[in-house]
Amino acid sequence: MTRFQVLSDAQWELIDDQLPKPTGLKGRPFADARTVVEGIIYRYRCGIAWRDLPEVFGPWQTVWTWHRRLSADGTWEKILAKLTAAADAEGLIDWKVSVDSTAARAHQHATTITRDTGGFIELHESWSRAP
Repeated sequence: MTRFQVLSDAQWELIDDQLPKPTGLKGRPFADARTVVEGIIYRYRCGIAWRDLPEVFGPWQTVWTWHRRLSADGTWEKILAKLTAAADAEGLIDWKVSVDSTAARAHQHATTITRDTGGFIELHESWSRAP
């Protein structure tokens, strides 16, 4: 296990069947799915830019492309549903929900909208009336 490995073998087995597999067609070589998924997880865990992804995960463009495609085709939603169902079956999820509807109002001077108060015009008019 390297310091960049973020999924255990048991965790990987839960999501492996949901990810795309090599088709056998000629073209670009198929990237290792586990390395790419771990790169995606590492990027979000660390909060780094895609370009700052360590080279151990392969080219950052490949990792970004996989993430974009898996997001677009609904793969991440399927994985989330499967993991949530598995955790719920084991009793690991507490479904109590707390909703807070607190509203914090800003003071009128906290806005960045400029208002025409007429102050400049008043100063102009009073100056022109001066004897």
